[in-house]
Amino acid sequence: MTTPVYRTIPRDTLISRTHTIQERSSPCILCPRHYRALRSDGEYGFCRTGIQPHVASFGPHFGEEQPISGTGGSGTIFFTGCTMGCRFCQNYEISHERMGRELTKQDLANIYLHLQAQGCHNINLVTPTHQLPAILKALLIASDTGLHIPIVYNTGGYEDPDTLQLLEGIIDIYMPDFKFADERTGRILAHTPDYPEICKVALCEMHRQVGDLILENGIATYGLLLRHLLLPGKGEETEKIIRFIADQISPNTWLNIMDQYRPAGDIRRSCPDEYSDLLRRVSDEEVTRAIRIAQEYGLIRGLE
Repeated sequence: MTTPVYRTIPRDTLISRTHTIQERSSPCILCPRHYRALRSDGEYGFCRTGIQPHVASFGPHFGEEQPISGTGGSGTIFFTGCTMGCRFCQNYEISHERMGRELTKQDLANIYLHLQAQGCHNINLVTPTHQLPAILKALLIASDTGLHIPIVYNTGGYEDPDTLQLLEGIIDIYMPDFKFADERTGRILAHTPDYPEICKVALCEMHRQVGDLILENGIATYGLLLRHLLLPGKGEETEKIIRFIADQISPNTWLNIMDQYRPAGDIRRSCPDEYSDLLRRVSDEEVTRAIRIAQEYGLIRGLE
């Protein structure tokens, strides 16, 4: 298997990048909000997370895309908190209610190594951006003690390009979810101003770094895997997202059109009238239409 990029980057560079990421965390400008919370002094920003790693759960995950889960599972780590505030979040207790426990960077490094020892194909960092300083410090420890599987950056797409640039040569696989094509939808449903434009810039930067997804014996080793969570009643936004991916990213993009939306989290209690479709699940017709549109735009990887 191809050597992960974090094992080929000079160690001094990895240390320097980790230091710069740490500096960007207090006052915090890691995500596009640039909340500037003094996290090293105990202040919380939008993500409500301190400087120590905070993890909800971890373990081999067999429900990801086949190139990610494979036969050994994806070594998935669910980090507490999030830079987004999706009212329908499918992991609401983790992202909004801070389920989980605080760890040390050594604890986190041990988790990486434990997942590798269990036979996982990769380390899958779920909502990692706000916890990057600890993630990279743990990576330094783990790579010195034998970690040798790819790192997956699993994100909602609301990313700061300057932060992403610091991850070049460290992250093997980017796995973002392009959620909304209309600014108002992102602002109302996820408290993410300017989400579409921010996400587009982020996706272009991710693709610049790693290119299209590369597989070895059916398992992803490097590249971009793009997701889109279908939302009921938002077919027009889905088509805009698909068109952008085909035209501005690559027609060879591995795309997963996800149909698992369910009315979760806060949306069940206070759904805005104009988004009442979110109180139901996505229909079979909506799924079929989205896949057909993607194929018409030439996007077939992941949809065969």
